[in-house]
Amino acid sequence: MKRSVLWATPAGLYLLFCVWYTDLSGPLSSEEITHYSAVLAGDGRPPEAVARMRRFMEEDSGRQFVMVNLLDMADAPGTVAGVANETADQLMDRYMAHMWPALLMRACHPIFAGSVVFDALDLSGIDGAEQWTRVALMRYRSRRDLLEIATNPAFSGPHEFKMASLDKTIAVPVETQIYLSDPRFLLLIILIALTAVTDILIHGRRR
Repeated sequence: MKRSVLWATPAGLYLLFCVWYTDLSGPLSSEEITHYSAVLAGDGRPPEAVARMRRFMEEDSGRQFVMVNLLDMADAPGTVAGVANETADQLMDRYMAHMWPALLMRACHPIFAGSVVFDALDLSGIDGAEQWTRVALMRYRSRRDLLEIATNPAFSGPHEFKMASLDKTIAVPVETQIYLSDPRFLLLIILIALTAVTDILIHGRRR
């Protein structure tokens, strides 16, 4: 194998991955904001919730972000959408069965998840936030991708399962400043290392 081909092949694959993994469309346009706001309002959401989401869209930077989720799973979920006698975990699984395909096809994925091992050790200015069950960080390629999922009519039904599985939750969007586990960075390091080793094995022996 020629050395140029050896290095060009992983470079091409890496470029394709980055194009898919990165939203290159920039911030949401005014037309998109108007469209998504109308869809959210048409779903019967409270005006204040629609106004908050519109502000979220208007302040779009076009960058990826991470949704920080604090979850307090319900001990005794009620009946929802005709489903009864299921645990909070089972209801959440019903919700995620819809979410996983919608997330992964848009390069959105979890980057951290864990169970809380103790009550909040530092708390100020908020009542009832001492206890949580889980914490999860979900990477979104862009705010556009989040809106595409949230405004899909198929989302409203499964979302009821999520809310029924929780006693309380907080979801805060955060734009990353330090993100050493970014797959683009990790993949670059891995491809360079593998290609370099292959180069040595093939072309080093010829010498």
